[in-house]
Amino acid sequence: MIVNAVLGNVSELTPDERAATHIERVVLPLAALTKRVQRVITDHGRELGIRLTERADLREGDILVRDERGLVVVAVEAADVLVIAPESIHQMGMVAHGLGNRHLQAQFFGPDEPIEGLAGHGGVMVIQYDHTAEHFLRQHGVRFLRTERAMEVPFRHAEHTH
Repeated sequence: MIVNAVLGNVSELTPDERAATHIERVVLPLAALTKRVQRVITDHGRELGIRLTERADLREGDILVRDERGLVVVAVEAADVLVIAPESIHQMGMVAHGLGNRHLQAQFFGPDEPIEGLAGHGGVMVIQYDHTAEHFLRQHGVRFLRTERAMEVPFRHAEHTH
């Protein structure tokens, strides 16, 4: 079977619809979310070809197949990341500048995002694990946590020119 489009997201289903629907998962590493063409196998052994016609990244919970058996949805494999929690605007600026100069891709989450081990944070920056970034953070006394985390969307470089 070839999948040409995402058919929605399981987050759009009601709790009753989710409970009544059989769900197969395609577990993808974070980097595979940006690929428009790939071959995957569900957790039930069903093989699918993905050839997306739109230029959009896959996301956690995207529905790839809806048929009489139920749904096939995307699940994102946990990635090795650094969750960074600067304690001041000065420290945040220093971190953003230092890591930005290394062209590390980042995602940002507000204080409502639960981060175990970083209680009382005012928001965090998440990057894929990088040993030089870890050294930089330790050297500058910035609070961070190395953890495995399933990211909803892939890390991407900003589109820009120098």
